[in-house]
Amino acid sequence: MTKIEAIIERANDGTYSVYCVNEMFSGMGDSVESAKLDMLEQMKFFKETAVEDHHNYPNFLDQEFEVIYKFDTESLLEYYSGILSLSGLERITGIHQKQLWSYLHGKSKPRKAQIEKIENGLHRFGNELISISL
Repeated sequence: MTKIEAIIERANDGTYSVYCVNEMFSGMGDSVESAKLDMLEQMKFFKETAVEDHHNYPNFLDQEFEVIYKFDTESLLEYYSGILSLSGLERITGIHQKQLWSYLHGKSKPRKAQIEKIENGLHRFGNELISISL
């Protein structure tokens, strides 16, 4: 199965965009889910139009494919800010709240090591949630 990497970003007006890293497709929407759906609809429309007009299109559109979505750090922190507080993120990631605030508001960009700490902390937290039984 072909895997397509796409980046999710939040725009200044509060909308979201999704764009493929190595393909020409993108989408926009008022939410992350609507932006993802818009991009997938654009892919479908592009293929349909290319077939009708006898044009070439990317081969992966003829088979099952998976889109791997990645947030940029600022957009990820913004997206989950209503769910996870900065103090909670500090506990999960080990990164001080002030530094997380700086990333959230675009005042500084995290180094690769900091991005990995955020990603690993969220994955650990997610795995803990998955293992809970009620």
